[in-house]
Amino acid sequence: MKYFYVSFLFFFTLTLFGQEKFSKEISLITDNDLYVSTKRDRYYTSGFFLNYRYLTDVSSDKIEKKIIELQLGQELYNPNKPNVKDLSEHDRPFAAYLYASYGVSRIYKKNRIFNTSLQVGVIGPNAFGKEVQNFIHDIYGFEEATGWQYQISNAIGLNFNAEYMHFLSKSKANGRDLTWINNVKIGTVFTNISSGFLVRFGFNELTNMLNSIAFGSHLNNQKNNSYRKVESFLFIKTMFRYTFYDATLQGSFLNNNSIITKELVPFVFDLAIGIKFTAKRLNFGYTFNYNTNKSKGLRFNYGNKYGSINLSYLLH
Repeated sequence: MKYFYVSFLFFFTLTLFGQEKFSKEISLITDNDLYVSTKRDRYYTSGFFLNYRYLTDVSSDKIEKKIIELQLGQELYNPNKPNVKDLSEHDRPFAAYLYASYGVSRIYKKNRIFNTSLQVGVIGPNAFGKEVQNFIHDIYGFEEATGWQYQISNAIGLNFNAEYMHFLSKSKANGRDLTWINNVKIGTVFTNISSGFLVRFGFNELTNMLNSIAFGSHLNNQKNNSYRKVESFLFIKTMFRYTFYDATLQGSFLNNNSIITKELVPFVFDLAIGIKFTAKRLNFGYTFNYNTNKSKGLRFNYGNKYGSINLSYLLH
């Protein structure tokens, strides 16, 4: 009998927890090829993204929630290794992109999400790529990176990004679902379009699109009927991308000062496989990422791999 009461108390606690509403969130995402292999340090080598998200008022009957996101981000790129003194060994340029962004997520009642964001920042030495990479190397006892003196030159970064997500279907037991995802980026750093699909496999019944950590729609307040749900699921995301312009490879079109530039490969395939789950006020996630070659003439021409770690904390 005591096991019955213990089990009852456990599930009652989960129920109470599930009825909580959190309208704000602080999150940190880090990308690094170190999360895949301690021997790999090439191409897209590191990313750091600090986010603050909060619910705001909704002005349309068609929208269930509207979320504002403020982000500070940095992306680092280097050749096939971070220690390349000879110019001939630079199969892609060193590059860094540092930016701040303002984003809006519109979560529609009919299982649609439309996200937009505006990024303002810099590429080049003013983005502190050399300093951050060597700081990371110092932490792990790696050799100091050399070759940053040949990085993509300073230029203004101004990018507009849009994402549209459309829920398609789910299994009868709601343990698997499918969502169509489309992205557009236009700006002085990246210009590309992409489309693909996200499949979720739940360890328990999946939370719908309007209230899930999978889509960043899990914030709630007293003005909507949703509550925080306990979630745990695996996911697979496949995307096909066509790139028109990439300043981290080609240099900025605003100047021609970059010593090393490369020709991009327009068609790229992206694959992400990961897991996400909740624990009290915390959300966790790990993703294995793979993409085919983004530029021509790479020494390692079988694509690039890196890992992503996501941690977020919810606030009332």
